[in-house]
Amino acid sequence: MLQRRHLHLVLGLAACFSLGSANPAASQLLETVKQNKQLATQLCGQFRKLNASGQKAHDPAAIQATAAQQGLSPLDAEILTTYVVGMYCPDVR
Repeated sequence: MLQRRHLHLVLGLAACFSLGSANPAASQLLETVKQNKQLATQLCGQFRKLNASGQKAHDPAAIQATAAQQGLSPLDAEILTTYVVGMYCPDVR
């Protein structure tokens, strides 16, 4: 059985891929991160700082901040956060 955090990751990534066909922008967003590992590293650092202050990367306020910083909708910011945490910084909560 998958641990709860892994289940959350799997469900989030499944949502990303299902949105990819319905929302080409989501797919392009993930491609942008794949091509720009520096962005992923920067986001992981920000997420770790949130964790250090007792916040989670997936908290609504954190998603809103990521959306504002990256010029994204809250949904795209949530997709981005899920992808970056899953692929680049699985230690982040």
